[in-house]
Amino acid sequence: MITDVERNVVALEPQHGRPLAAKSVLARLKSRAGRRPARPSAAVVAAALLAGLTPVAAGAQPVAAAAPNHRDDPTQYWNNVLLHTFRDARGMDAAPGKLTRAAAMVYAAIYNAESAYQYTYGTMKYQPYLNRPLKYADRPPRRRPDEEERVIDRTAYRIISQLFPGDQAYIDAQFTARTGTSPHSFDIINRLVVDPVVRQINAARSGDGSDNSQVYNGDTTTPGAWRPTGGSCQRASDAVTPNWGMVKPFVLSSGSQFRPATLSAFASYADLLASPAYAGQVEEVRRVGAVNSTDRTVDQTAAAWFWANDLDGTYKPPGQLLELTGIVARRLELDKYQTTRLYALVSLSLADSAIAVWDTKYDTPIKLWRPVTAIQATGGANANWQPLSADRSGAPFTPCFPSWSSGHAGLAGAWAGAMKRFFGRDNISFTAHSEDPHTPVAYRSFTNFSQAAREDALSRLWLGVHYRWDVTDGLAIGENVADYLFANTMLPTRPGHPARR
Repeated sequence: MITDVERNVVALEPQHGRPLAAKSVLARLKSRAGRRPARPSAAVVAAALLAGLTPVAAGAQPVAAAAPNHRDDPTQYWNNVLLHTFRDARGMDAAPGKLTRAAAMVYAAIYNAESAYQYTYGTMKYQPYLNRPLKYADRPPRRRPDEEERVIDRTAYRIISQLFPGDQAYIDAQFTARTGTSPHSFDIINRLVVDPVVRQINAARSGDGSDNSQVYNGDTTTPGAWRPTGGSCQRASDAVTPNWGMVKPFVLSSGSQFRPATLSAFASYADLLASPAYAGQVEEVRRVGAVNSTDRTVDQTAAAWFWANDLDGTYKPPGQLLELTGIVARRLELDKYQTTRLYALVSLSLADSAIAVWDTKYDTPIKLWRPVTAIQATGGANANWQPLSADRSGAPFTPCFPSWSSGHAGLAGAWAGAMKRFFGRDNISFTAHSEDPHTPVAYRSFTNFSQAAREDALSRLWLGVHYRWDVTDGLAIGENVADYLFANTMLPTRPGHPARR
């Protein structure tokens, strides 16, 4: 008996340098008639299916011969889908750590799936993340034109769906719009590539501490110690992801690996508040960060709002940097393989930087209060001081977690560091975009990555929600994280040597 799968298999296994004809394969299969039904080998099935032949199995739908929306890069397409889920995120799910972790899982999976594709055809130039290469066909057939797209599309769909189930209808629709098929249609790529890659990434992140929901119960009364700042931040328990500094990093050895020494110079909150350094920090943000500041320039105000993207409905700070990654990738016309590696390096740097920054916020002796609290505590004319930062209604807004160090700055430093190391230079010009509801300009242009990162970091000072040392230390954390990642993961393969397992 010949199965439906066997009837549709045209073997591409080489024989004296040439593929077997369909007639030869079917003859070989028919010779088994009368014996117990046998299934063709995985290699034969994979070769046939990767070449575009599909099984006529119950309920299975054929893979589209050509996708209708393959005009753009597949990773860039799915980045737009991911940013939509960021805009929908609310509460703790919208925290920088949560979003950067999701992005790192998405792009690590896409990169590893692309690495499997490159490894299968003998063209892999860089180690996969986690250094566990997957070769999905021992004797690969001739590449099908849409095979690389299918590998990326189906991997991206699977892991974004897993991470953002509330957006499932939207994600399904985007898959169909791109491929012309249902995401539930049969494709051998799922079994050969997507399943093992997603299992690998999930196993690596299992038990990483990201689901720790314990609320903050630290000191909120001692002068200098962080306390709620009003609005949606009313109670200590509102503090955002207080345990994120203890999340297992993607590449770093620990969240404290690049912890700055700045505030450890002070033995107590009292020592900190008595220091000239602290007085200078507070005075600067009082002058340039106030809602009615006359010391902040018009351009600094524009930059403050441009880089904010703190509010629900925006793609948040990580999303802005992921969008900017795509802007640069398109400008420099990266191919699919290069694009997957760039997004993986950037997103892993962002994720580990968020962990390292949150280590300084919550896991050091001093959990520094925000400028609005510090300035109002001085009394007098400052008792009613408010930052430029505001919510959609115009009410003062300060993120609900300690000040030192800056998350924006950490992410900006990580982004610029990853971009510089990937391209081997800093002097690449580009135009960035913002979707903050208050920004007076939707676009700003830059001549290099460091320039954009510095402005992104300093925007938090001009917005009135951070001190300068928050900015300086955050940038340093991000830069150090990117340096470490670039030296320790997804390295070039050595010519003549197989990829490490």
